[in-house]
Amino acid sequence: MGAGTAQAIETADVVLMGDNLQRLPEVLRIAHAAMGTVRFNIFFSVAIKLVFFALVLAGLSTMWMAVLADVGASLLVTLNGMRLLRMRVEA
Repeated sequence: MGAGTAQAIETADVVLMGDNLQRLPEVLRIAHAAMGTVRFNIFFSVAIKLVFFALVLAGLSTMWMAVLADVGASLLVTLNGMRLLRMRVEA
């Protein structure tokens, strides 16, 4: 496994680079954690945008506060995604 043309490897969704299939459950665990994090990040980002959109329309916030909230949400989403780097990978 892991052998093949570069084009086949680039177009594949998953490429097994080794012959050991015992690590497949670990790959699935990491993939599930990544998808959960992506879903949460999208929900959080959209929720912050909607809240500040409503506040701006109601006159309770300014556009600058909404921009700062968006930048802050982007920072939090990035940091939340970086938590995946701490996952333990058994060799």
